[in-house]
Amino acid sequence: MSRQCVLAGISRAALYARRKPKRIVQDDELLLRLIDEEYTRHPFYGSRKMVVHLGRCGHSVNRKWAQRLMRSLGLAGMAPGPNTSRAHPQHKVYPYLLRGVAISRPNQVWSTDITYIRLARGFAYLVAVIDWYSRRVLSWRISNSMETVFCVDCLEEALRIHGKPEVFNTDQGSQFTSEAFTSVLKREGVIISMDGRGRALDNIFVERLWRSVKHEDVYLKGYSAMGELLIGLTQYFTFYNGERPHQALKNLTPDVVYQRAQGGGAMIVDKYGAAQSLPMALRSTGTAFDEVRLALLCHVTHADAGLSWRCSEGTERKSRDEAWR
Repeated sequence: MSRQCVLAGISRAALYARRKPKRIVQDDELLLRLIDEEYTRHPFYGSRKMVVHLGRCGHSVNRKWAQRLMRSLGLAGMAPGPNTSRAHPQHKVYPYLLRGVAISRPNQVWSTDITYIRLARGFAYLVAVIDWYSRRVLSWRISNSMETVFCVDCLEEALRIHGKPEVFNTDQGSQFTSEAFTSVLKREGVIISMDGRGRALDNIFVERLWRSVKHEDVYLKGYSAMGELLIGLTQYFTFYNGERPHQALKNLTPDVVYQRAQGGGAMIVDKYGAAQSLPMALRSTGTAFDEVRLALLCHVTHADAGLSWRCSEGTERKSRDEAWR
């Protein structure tokens, strides 16, 4: 045996050493699915908590691995950090105008967002426009990239079919801060609002929609390709708008509430305290631009919409009719 080792150029110790088993290469697709499902349930999870979750599922993953997988999904915890929703440095970011506002009618506020959908072979991105009053999905698109064009197409379809909203809310992603997207809204005279950075709850109705789409359709059906996903989501959104009872709408459907203009609405909770909130007397007013005016009371300028209000501290104490007569 010694002679054979010499001829082979290896030591006897190397020959008899116990070989370590090869490290099992874990399937990234499985880990991506687990991360996507958990993030849908808990959008505040960052990479540290996701490492713990994957460990509980029986997968030993270090933090760098979890970060890489989350980046590939365009996900990030609510703590400050890199994510796909960061604005382009040369794009204008608009203020959030909806905190403490009562949603009292259809087409008062629309919003949009993008989510990731895992396929058996690859992945896709889904964008949708939703009416806050009725929770109705007004338009949607899927794409294999996060380029701006499919977001603009989705917006233009909603405007063409349903008219225009008073306020349109987005996050600060570069697709929505781009000139291609905001110019469509400015052309229609729509006031632009954008979520605060790291505050997923500013766009809570779209976040809830993503949860419903994934848990009620995507995770159950396991789509394998874009064509299959397109057919499946067409069926699901028809069901979501026209058949699925919505608890917040007193078990009516979004279609019924949107068409009747009754049974919907919401109050956007202001959890940041009176110092940052809008005057209580003005929060549930019915005129078209009251909500935006209230935000402007806090010295926010919306120059692109042709609006630039300023008021003194004393004006805030006046009634709505007196202040805006």
